[in-house]
Amino acid sequence: MLESIWTFIIDFVSKPDQVLISIIEKYNNWVYVFLFAIIFAETGLIVASFLMPFLPGDALIFTIGLLAQEESLNIWIVIPLLMFAAVLGDNVNYYVGKRFGDYIMNSEKDRFIKKKHIEKAKHFFDKNGKNSIIIARFVPVVRTIVPFLCGSTKVKYSTFLTFSIIGAFLWVGVIGLLGYNLGKIEWVKENLDLMIWGIIILANIPLIKQIFFSKKKEV
Repeated sequence: MLESIWTFIIDFVSKPDQVLISIIEKYNNWVYVFLFAIIFAETGLIVASFLMPFLPGDALIFTIGLLAQEESLNIWIVIPLLMFAAVLGDNVNYYVGKRFGDYIMNSEKDRFIKKKHIEKAKHFFDKNGKNSIIIARFVPVVRTIVPFLCGSTKVKYSTFLTFSIIGAFLWVGVIGLLGYNLGKIEWVKENLDLMIWGIIILANIPLIKQIFFSKKKEV
């Protein structure tokens, strides 16, 4: 059971197009519910940063755009739907931070989230200020924690919501439409696995740099 779940996660991260096509064939329009849940979880469930550090959001959204180009998905439904999922997830995370932030941040045990992830996201938040709400959309793990930090540090809600909507529009819209337009190119379709791994590596460069430089400082 655990082995099959792990295999599904690996396939979903590395070959999201094949996984999504399989889901579409089996469940048809229920795929939209599945995609909504994934994007919502990545932005709205702080525990997601503990369970899976390298979440598939960027590569997934790119693949969604590509499949929409092939008319496996409706671009006019899926892009607005995922923008809403991202904003809704942010709001849930914001209120979790506002309500339970002090308890989670001051807890000595990593029961729900890793403290090192919080520290890295906090450094990112302190460095970029309110703009981090937008920038974090494009950084795995950080995008899961920054809304939580905004709630726990009592960032004004109207400001948070404005930046959250802009971030969702750019994240889902830009990457999704990039996949949609590049999906017209035959080379991209034939080498989608390379594109996906490229996106995953690019998205994780900020985290890799932080890990590398933090270890260098310790030495």
